[in-house]
Amino acid sequence: MDWFFQQLINGLGLGAIYALIALGYTMVYGVLRFINFAHSDVLMLGAFTAFYIAPKIEKLSGSQSALGCIMVFILAAAVCAIIGMLIERLAYRPLRNRPKLTVLITAIGVSLLIEFTAQNEKVFGAAPQPFPQLLPEHALHWGALVVSSNDVLTVSVTTVLLVAMWWIVQKTRIGTAMRAVSYNQQAAYLMGVPVDRIISFTFGLGSALAAIAGVLYAIKAPGIEPLMGVQPGLRAFVAAVLGGIGNLPGAVLGGVLLGLLETFAGGISGLSNYRDAIAFGILILILLLKPAGLLGRSSVEKV
Repeated sequence: MDWFFQQLINGLGLGAIYALIALGYTMVYGVLRFINFAHSDVLMLGAFTAFYIAPKIEKLSGSQSALGCIMVFILAAAVCAIIGMLIERLAYRPLRNRPKLTVLITAIGVSLLIEFTAQNEKVFGAAPQPFPQLLPEHALHWGALVVSSNDVLTVSVTTVLLVAMWWIVQKTRIGTAMRAVSYNQQAAYLMGVPVDRIISFTFGLGSALAAIAGVLYAIKAPGIEPLMGVQPGLRAFVAAVLGGIGNLPGAVLGGVLLGLLETFAGGISGLSNYRDAIAFGILILILLLKPAGLLGRSSVEKV
């Protein structure tokens, strides 16, 4: 039982990161009905933004502090929100009325452009770099269980952001506009909704979540490098499909479930080398048995 609860704790920390990344995928899909494959690279840019900002903030404050950590999160989210809106404006908006396959190929092209540009020695370089410590790490003991303070930070930040996201989407005017654009973009435009601004805001918000997820992921990772977003990005995509892509609670559920499954598989002898196979096996099963996902709803397209 101790092993079970220890893996449960570890899985929640990992699943919280996947949930944040999956929210970005599902928000863009909910509004525009396409997958932004450059989203995982925005995660990487958020980690590198924090990598360069954190030492300067620590130098100004004189020590590691909660306020400095919050500032790192805010600045990384702001930088990546701007990058996300620029990507939408320059790469996706001109193709909005083109076939979805065109936009999908463009998204893959943007992803490759970011990755290979970042690997240039004059930008970030291809070699992994150690991520700075934002807060002193402590091991919290509860009987035989050990909880890392970084896992507590990850789950706490994710919970706050998920509640904030729900409030924005369900209780604000801009959230109402986002839901209107998601339901019928043309009708929303005719009713006076600024569709371009809403879509840009959606990209910015999703990119900010990716940046924060990138910082949380970098805290747990041994180092950061330009391709660091590929694996968590693919797993978060699986999580979004698992929960029901386009459904915010579904993205959270899918991320937590995938994090738990991956952690439990890693703790079982003989399965630790098959984490990717398990993740994509789940994707295949969901697409075969319940294409809409666990919380998604099947829709009929009229021709």
